[in-house]
Amino acid sequence: MTLKVLFSHSYFLQFDPKQVAHAKPYPPLGTILAAAFLRENGYEVALFDTMFANAPEELIPLLKTFKPDVFVIYDDGFNYLTKMCLSNMREAAFLMQQYAKAYGCRVIVTSSDAADHYDKYLNNGADYVISGEAEYTLLETMQQLEKNISHLENIKGLIYSDAGVIKKNPLRPGSKHLDELPLPAWDLINIGPYKKVWLKKHGYFSINIATTRGCPYKCNWCAKPIYGNSYNMRSPENVVKEIVLLKQLFHMDHIWFCDDIFGLKRSWVKEFADLVKAAGVRTAFKIQSRADLLVQEKYVTDLEAAGCEEVWMGAESGSQKILDAMDKGTTVGEIKQARKLLKQHGVRAAFFIQYGYLHETVEDINKTIDLITETLPDDIGISVSYPLPGTAFYEHVKQDLITKENWTDSDDLDIMYKNTYDSPFYKKLHRYTHYTYRLEKLKSDGSLFPAKLFKSLKYSFLKRRLKEELSAYTTEISTGIIKPI
Repeated sequence: MTLKVLFSHSYFLQFDPKQVAHAKPYPPLGTILAAAFLRENGYEVALFDTMFANAPEELIPLLKTFKPDVFVIYDDGFNYLTKMCLSNMREAAFLMQQYAKAYGCRVIVTSSDAADHYDKYLNNGADYVISGEAEYTLLETMQQLEKNISHLENIKGLIYSDAGVIKKNPLRPGSKHLDELPLPAWDLINIGPYKKVWLKKHGYFSINIATTRGCPYKCNWCAKPIYGNSYNMRSPENVVKEIVLLKQLFHMDHIWFCDDIFGLKRSWVKEFADLVKAAGVRTAFKIQSRADLLVQEKYVTDLEAAGCEEVWMGAESGSQKILDAMDKGTTVGEIKQARKLLKQHGVRAAFFIQYGYLHETVEDINKTIDLITETLPDDIGISVSYPLPGTAFYEHVKQDLITKENWTDSDDLDIMYKNTYDSPFYKKLHRYTHYTYRLEKLKSDGSLFPAKLFKSLKYSFLKRRLKEELSAYTTEISTGIIKPI
């Protein structure tokens, strides 16, 4: 008898207030791809999508009606929110595991957090944890369960308990031929709530697509528990095939290519641009990339031709000392040049900024603020350095991780190790930088006008209000640490 498999993931939007306000939910891409893969291999599959669920208990009715033999928590490895290993989501996963066990399911889990803390998952209801790229490991595990064979030692990437002893099999190499995998099982997603949130908040609908797996760069704070330092790409033809399908299914207005690094090879981007034009499916999209790639003008023009309207680059810091300490492999000059080149070609440039790296000083902080005010990116996202297991950065600070090892949600921003400044400082610095950025943008081009608060007011009042906010934060942080505006 073919086993029935119920898939889920552990990201509950309602447990992450910052992302509720952000209102940019994306379906669990990795989850539905794995579901499509098992279905292609003859298994009956269903999905409990936790994105808009209010509590793990909402899983129970589906356990009763679908009656799965196996429950799989398969977190979306293409989403940075799952890579952060938030403790709210871990606790939700534990509860779902326990509910599934109570209904007689075998429980399999694969996620960045489970790979790092497999013992905790095995002790809270999971029968098996998959580390690394999971589709083929999941299939082989299912085949073993179907035959009631208990010899699991040959399944690469599998972690399990044998007579009370945890066994961790060698990792499976990453798939090099991604076109052999099916397209995600988009039919399992109730797209209505996603589309409703996007249209209500932003006036357009965006969907997520992954064209690659992994990242070949070696930033020492970046954890890679799923794909390691490998980098493999789908063919441009295969990606365009998915865009055509999604246009037919959902009529989306926008795409987020959720790769760590989109289009590492310029030849790939050029071919992709030609194919989307030929297929008549050119769609506005945003990507993540690096400054050292974005200083190539032909690369940028190919991106624009393909439909790219926004690039998020890991600027991280305006201090070359900090970039070098991170093993980032980019320069402040490249960040500035990339911003300039993108602007020339009408592509929005957004910066990821990271405060709190080891030995960061006031001089480094001010250089970062100077970088932002000088280049005035079209958007910024600010976080603090976050130690994830498996990174060199984690090894440097793990002895200090005594009271806390994970953020509760994505707005936590706690510094969990000893550093130059403490968490309250960095939380104020986060707001201070945003206020500074908004004021400078307002001076420059009148953008970022917060319509809900100041719609009927003059810019002069807004400038004065922002300066008052900045002055308050400068005083709170303490005189001399942050230079005043």
